Amino acid sequence: MKYCSDCGAPVSLKIPAGDNLPRYVCEHCQTIHYQNPKLVVGCIPEQGEQILLCRRAINPRYGLWTLPAGFMENGETAIQAAAREALEEANAVVDIGLLFSLYSLPHIDQVYLIFHGQLVNADCAPGVESLEVGLFRESDIPWGKLAFPVVEHTLRHYYDDRRGGTLSLHLGDITASADPRTGTVPR
Repeated sequence: MKYCSDCGAPVSLKIPAGDNLPRYVCEHCQTIHYQNPKLVVGCIPEQGEQILLCRRAINPRYGLWTLPAGFMENGETAIQAAAREALEEANAVVDIGLLFSLYSLPHIDQVYLIFHGQLVNADCAPGVESLEVGLFRESDIPWGKLAFPVVEHTLRHYYDDRRGGTLSLHLGDITASADPRTGTVPR
């Protein structure tokens, strides 16, 4: 950040009085510009024994598979964001259920909220951000071609929970060097 979004004057990075972290502060109007993590919201759209995945048509991770998810917009709830992302990425209407996983990715300033969801019908088609979409059984998941570690963590927990007969809330931190099998200590 170089300029204040309130008055246009230059900003400088400093620790404001009463704070303990560096913030961009306007040299003219003294506005403190806070920068906070972005919320990425999505869902595991389920239909029977299958879940919906999308193959990305955008960077990062072009061509790899993911759950429908994206940045939450101002003015919407997390549940609305999860439903919107499924509709945008896969033209899928999903009845959003309970929160399934919450992962913090401090190295990229993101927090992922992934809900469980039920597909209203199987009429799905790629949106502008997807090359293709598909319904997958666990044995057919393209494990080596998943776009993000958070997706792999979520899916592994999902299938473990399904085998156990109960879906639980999963919390964890994923670091830059996380390996989906050993890199975090999910709580």
